[in-house]
Amino acid sequence: MDIRIESLLTGAAGATGVVGIIDVFRAFSTAAEALAAGASRIVMVGSVEQALALRTSGAGQLCMGEVDGRAPAGFDLGNSPFEVSRIDVRGKTIIQRTSAGTQGITAAHGAERLFAAALVTAKATARSMRAGHPGRITLVAMGKNAVERTDEDELCALHLRNLLEGREGNTEAVRQLILAGGEAGRFNDPMRPWLHPEDLEIALDIDRHDFAIRVTLEDGRPVARMERTD
Repeated sequence: MDIRIESLLTGAAGATGVVGIIDVFRAFSTAAEALAAGASRIVMVGSVEQALALRTSGAGQLCMGEVDGRAPAGFDLGNSPFEVSRIDVRGKTIIQRTSAGTQGITAAHGAERLFAAALVTAKATARSMRAGHPGRITLVAMGKNAVERTDEDELCALHLRNLLEGREGNTEAVRQLILAGGEAGRFNDPMRPWLHPEDLEIALDIDRHDFAIRVTLEDGRPVARMERTD
């Protein structure tokens, strides 16, 4: 099995084989929290306009995500696992737009199977990606705005590679390295109240959820659902 680690939007656009698009802070930690809370599916889009139009058409009930870290005008939720954990999303279709994670999903046209990955779903994602003994797995760390590498996504990719190659990895080391990095400090900045400290706690609760987030095309759009693999 050939495991490749790529980064940013160019990495997503060139990814082949079984592909994991990684966004720890916060897109796919938020998506996992929504699915765990009972959301039926998440439609992932590239623009605010697409998200709002899909909600207007009845393709979903809630718009969730961010531009520059904050919920855009007209959105029901920001890009926050803490926020989504506090509302009733049971049975609802959510439309998600973010500056990194969903951009990677919509760019990953070369994927044979596609996953939205984060630390909260790490072991389950590795199990699902390994299923069927693929010849190639590509892990793409999306970083900040899909153009700047960040510790949490790069370290998540390395942790997933350990799991895929049959090693346990070191979850506490991963957590501590991320906490020592520059991105973690944003969640305690009183000037940015939309970045909840609880978001950091949830995103670094490694293996919080025992399911992967599988993304498939439905009516030409990437749609994410839970996937559990024995």
